[in-house]
Amino acid sequence: MSHTRTVEDRISEYVLKQFPLARKRGIKSGEKWLETGLLDSLGILDLVQFLEQEFSIQIADDEMAPENFESLDVVASFVSKKSAGKSS
Repeated sequence: MSHTRTVEDRISEYVLKQFPLARKRGIKSGEKWLETGLLDSLGILDLVQFLEQEFSIQIADDEMAPENFESLDVVASFVSKKSAGKSS
């Protein structure tokens, strides 16, 4: 499953498409989404649903911690780890 777009690119594209504030301001790799109001708790749930579908991963309830979804780089790293773990 080789894609020319990186995990971070795919997540960024989704966030920009789904969340008006992200389109208005843009997103930066380390920007804290919950702190800046870019995403709220419902936005995180939407993001989780997208991640599970887009990357064929399962995110457990105990992984739904804010620190796993605080910024683009953190989410991309989390997804990459989850994706690597499912193939073993």
